[in-house]
Amino acid sequence: MADSSDPAFSPILLTLPSLTPSLALEVLPAGLTLHRLFVQADGKTHDILIGPEDPAGHLTQKYTNTVIGRYANRLPVGSFAIERNGIHSVVSPMPNEASTVSLHGGPKGFDAYPWEPLPDPNAAELFTPAELATIQTRLPTSVIFRRVSENGEEGYPGRLLIEALVGLAQPEGAPNQTADGKKEWNLGSVLLVYRAKLLDDNKVTPINLTQDGPDSLSIKDHTISIKVCHRPVFEGRIMLSFREKADHIIELNQEGLSTGTLLPVTGTHHAHAEKATGRIGERFPDRGYDEFYLFKQREAPPPPSVLPASELKPELDLVGAALSRDGPASEEVASLAGGKSGLRVSFSTNQLGVQFYTNNLSVPEKGARKKIHGGSGAVGDGYPPGTAAFLEFHAPLAAWIHPQTRGPLGEDTLLAPGEVYNNFVRMDVWYRDGANGGN
Repeated sequence: MADSSDPAFSPILLTLPSLTPSLALEVLPAGLTLHRLFVQADGKTHDILIGPEDPAGHLTQKYTNTVIGRYANRLPVGSFAIERNGIHSVVSPMPNEASTVSLHGGPKGFDAYPWEPLPDPNAAELFTPAELATIQTRLPTSVIFRRVSENGEEGYPGRLLIEALVGLAQPEGAPNQTADGKKEWNLGSVLLVYRAKLLDDNKVTPINLTQDGPDSLSIKDHTISIKVCHRPVFEGRIMLSFREKADHIIELNQEGLSTGTLLPVTGTHHAHAEKATGRIGERFPDRGYDEFYLFKQREAPPPPSVLPASELKPELDLVGAALSRDGPASEEVASLAGGKSGLRVSFSTNQLGVQFYTNNLSVPEKGARKKIHGGSGAVGDGYPPGTAAFLEFHAPLAAWIHPQTRGPLGEDTLLAPGEVYNNFVRMDVWYRDGANGGN
């Protein structure tokens, strides 16, 4: 068992430059884990990430704020021939969740390895000089982590270099005016940028990275909105509002694997707009929510998830684009608001959708709960099901198997030599006045 002397489980503290910073983030090199995210608002301190008190608890409390990959979500076990740009390989996802299901990269995914923090960000290979300048000026506290995934790791072809930027950005802009006439202040932002390239010239690989990150505690008094292809999915104590008129999720089989079908929500338990109350408790599924929602097609496409390496020129600044408040990457695609705290987190990303999961499989007897969340910090006193909303931003699962679920530009979640994978998520933290306190 790891302890505090293991540098992989020693938190790296990022704080905004202030005597009383509104945001402070603890990052563990082990699994690139976001251990705590402290928010200071209205004289109160909140940690909006669930998880174990002891950093080493992430060894057993799996997929709690860790990176997940080489492929997020669920893939069928087997051997599959893949091809991109005339290069052929075979991928063989390995079982872990079930004999026929490979979850989050397999038995030893990216969460199971220590990531190397780069003392000098200029040592990064996948961030341009323009981006490094932006990181220095607009992300005053940040770190770039690196990992090399070897050819054949967990059945995935190709030696893969991954670099991940984790940083905090200062609050920006004037307060928002809310629908009820109150004001909402920006407290700052957390930015995650994942980059990857193949180091082998004769391999092609599936790749779909994300951070497995929950927010909040006691989720049923929170509000969540996801801007997907169209109409409200559910509203009420938890509200998932889709802002236009019809939408689809990816149909899943009983094992949670994609069937390759885009399923309309009309007439299903997702169609809460058809109910009199619109409350989630009216028809909340027994197993909770664990669904992939496709975002609506945006008027201005965000930066791509895969681009030719030749386009990664010194002047290119996709980090700046991810931080922009008025560019094509700035559109808010999801939001989660606390029922009592007055806190809200909103998300922008260049990914095609989000997996929404309500902590259904949590077993309190096997986990641990942070003291700031009312727990003892000891194993056996974990979080019950329904105490978190996990929002995992990535491309549609198994898109390389099911062409019909690919994005509008044919995004297939495959990476070939001469290409660079580019995935960002920006989380903005907000505080609304007139809050009652609490989590």
